[in-house]
Amino acid sequence: MKCEHCTRKKCDTSKHKVLVVSVCPQSLPYFAAKFNLSVTEASRRLCGFLKSLGVHYVFDTTIAADFSILESQKEFVRRYRQHSEEERTLPMLTSACPGWVRYAERVLGRPITAHLCTAKSPQQVMGSLVKDYFARQQNLSPEKIFHVIVAPCYDKKLEALQEGSLPTLHGSRGTDCVLTSGEIAQIMEQGDLSVKDAAIDTLFGDLKEDKVTRHDGASSDGHLAHIFRHAAKELFNEDVEEVTYRALRNKDFQEVTLEKNGEVVLRFAVAYGFRNIQNMILKLKKGKFPYHFVEVLACAGGCLNGRGQAQTPEGHADKALLRQMEGIYADIPVRRPESSAHVQGLYQEWLEGINSPKAREVLHTTYQSQERGAHSLDIKW
Repeated sequence: MKCEHCTRKKCDTSKHKVLVVSVCPQSLPYFAAKFNLSVTEASRRLCGFLKSLGVHYVFDTTIAADFSILESQKEFVRRYRQHSEEERTLPMLTSACPGWVRYAERVLGRPITAHLCTAKSPQQVMGSLVKDYFARQQNLSPEKIFHVIVAPCYDKKLEALQEGSLPTLHGSRGTDCVLTSGEIAQIMEQGDLSVKDAAIDTLFGDLKEDKVTRHDGASSDGHLAHIFRHAAKELFNEDVEEVTYRALRNKDFQEVTLEKNGEVVLRFAVAYGFRNIQNMILKLKKGKFPYHFVEVLACAGGCLNGRGQAQTPEGHADKALLRQMEGIYADIPVRRPESSAHVQGLYQEWLEGINSPKAREVLHTTYQSQERGAHSLDIKW
């Protein structure tokens, strides 16, 4: 797809919008398994295909998840230190899953949303990176960029729509469109897969992503593992290398604990899927929920099992493909957010410091709580 305003040497962006696609890391194992490629080959094939359609830049959202995790780490430590009988700031519940957050806002209301982490989701952060930081680097107004997210989950589409009603630093919607991995795969199957592969772009000039990395979660961005390690070190001076999960009610409800001098000082959990979320909410309301932190995801099985990918023609989970994807995802090298020199540089160059007012404005959000029970029919699980 060629633009009539462009030549081979130069793209005249004053005549049209710049097309940017950001790909979630949980989508790449799906493309790898579906097309029988390594995850690196899949990322290069996907990037090459998108560019053959006229996309100008293809980014990886892992850098946005870096910011989301780092801000969540700091918030948990603050909440832990402030928690008391009078000011119940715990448990802190993750806010990266839009299906869960929408349910909390529209159905559960203030008693629960007060426990939601205020750090923005990776998708929201990526929108700001593209429409604010990247736009400035390219001397473009945010309106000149059309930003598409490729994600494993349909709820990301709702999140993009909601962004349009929230105030932003750059004054425009961070994500203009969300396509699921399955929708992109359908386009690829209908198109020409013999395109030239291309390396994923970065936000930093001509630098390319030389390898695919992920965060330390079995099927998600791994907020629990990273926040657990940070809290153990920051609060108790304990270095935790291996995070050990213990399954409780089922494989989608697991806990992680830290003991010191024979006492459990940190108790974290993952709660995936609506049944586990319901059980968590019931115990929270009864005051019988002993956890300091919960990583909450609406999809049973986590983000890899999002309904926007690995589905049979009948609309059921393709279990064989999912097993492949889990193995592929597990083999991707893990990168800790603290290790990213690019992220540390962006805190200074883009956000004017790690704890600056601008960092707070760009990387955190508030929640639109309804009265308890309002719009309870709005969401069907």
